[in-house]
Amino acid sequence: MNSQQLFRRSRLQLATWYALVMGGILSLSGFGMARALVQSNWVALEREIESTAGTLHDSLEPILPPSKDPTTVLQQIFPDLCIAEQPCEPSSTLIQRHTLGISDRTTYYIRVFDDQGNLLAYSPNQPQPLPTTLNPAPWQTLQTEDGSRYQQFTTILHSAAHTHAPSDVPHEHPAWGYLQVGRTLAPFDAELQRLRWILFGSLPLALGLIAIASWGLSGLAMQPIYQSYQRQQQFTADVAHELRSPLASLLATVEAILRLPPEQTAQVPVLLNTVERQGRRLSQLVADLLLLTSLEQNTTVKPTHPCCLNDIVADLTEELAELAAATDIHLSHHIPDAEISVMGNESQLYRLVLNLIANAIQYTPSGGAVVVSLAAHDRIATMTVKDTGIGIPIEEQSRIFERFYRVNSDRSRKTGGTGLGLAIAQAITQRHHGQLALASEIGRGSVFTLSLPYMPLQNLNAVA
Repeated sequence: MNSQQLFRRSRLQLATWYALVMGGILSLSGFGMARALVQSNWVALEREIESTAGTLHDSLEPILPPSKDPTTVLQQIFPDLCIAEQPCEPSSTLIQRHTLGISDRTTYYIRVFDDQGNLLAYSPNQPQPLPTTLNPAPWQTLQTEDGSRYQQFTTILHSAAHTHAPSDVPHEHPAWGYLQVGRTLAPFDAELQRLRWILFGSLPLALGLIAIASWGLSGLAMQPIYQSYQRQQQFTADVAHELRSPLASLLATVEAILRLPPEQTAQVPVLLNTVERQGRRLSQLVADLLLLTSLEQNTTVKPTHPCCLNDIVADLTEELAELAAATDIHLSHHIPDAEISVMGNESQLYRLVLNLIANAIQYTPSGGAVVVSLAAHDRIATMTVKDTGIGIPIEEQSRIFERFYRVNSDRSRKTGGTGLGLAIAQAITQRHHGQLALASEIGRGSVFTLSLPYMPLQNLNAVA
């Protein structure tokens, strides 16, 4: 399986997991919200029924007849109700309808039972068929043959005599009767059906959008991994390329030494010098790779302490003066009298400044100049390395800190560079929470600007 297939398969798996997790969360949230909405509507509906029944209950109890045959009185109290076992011909007047219009009779129905559970009166709009005997359960959900549903509430009625009777006087029947108030569930069922249509209609669309979004998000998530993999492949290819040339030269030199005839042994020291030079170059390349890897992976944590940049710049310009003079380059520095120190690792900072100055010397033609300046302002220590070299094209400047990257491959090989100097400098800068910037112009040279967090001397003494 090649790398493209591997990443495509990984992206598909990641997108599938994204879609499953996000779809599951959305589905659970949707069903949970729908259930909560239905439950709240149901509770509100029951409270409405219970409130209506309570209003009727409180209005009827004071005028309930104590007689055994209350149908005549019930007809007077409820002129719009039908009496059980009698023809149902309700004919209420406008005043009666206004007086008894406690509830919406198109939505609600009323049933009255005696204390034995026998039906006494009922609304003409009650669902059919309903039993004529009482079911004392407080709440009931009824369904007719045509599928219509009703919610029914039952409450106990007490007569006025029972209400005012002393609590210590025994009575044969604790209740006068029962009042049932029912309500059609057609609006509730219609709302429930609409909610189902919305839920089941929008869920596939939402899942489809989640699938598309998951594929896009998985691509974004895999992009840094893919780029890292590409950089790793490029790094491996660059290392192989960099090692191949000195190794080939080294092997060729050793082979030449082995094939020398006895009379040409005087050439052996010269060839051995070539072997030593190539061996040192390989050793330096491996050491730079190990250093760069440890810097980027942060595998070694070294203690930090105040480091004087004045001393580092002065020492390095003095050490590299001979190298600059050998190529007729004027190397100078401008260091302030005040000490500028930063918290960090001195050996790493030494290597950072060394790489910047050596890079400027290597790529500056004879007769040029390299100037190193140091300053501090607003708690930032700034070091600039300015050269009069050939410059770097604008399109190449964004890649100048990459490993093994060279604007011109031949020039590094002539000066013995490995192509890792600026990459190491950038890694050390990032380790010290600084910034390394480049400004360059073709034919006019380059300026590398190093910025590091700077602490005043009194603060450094407190830390020390």
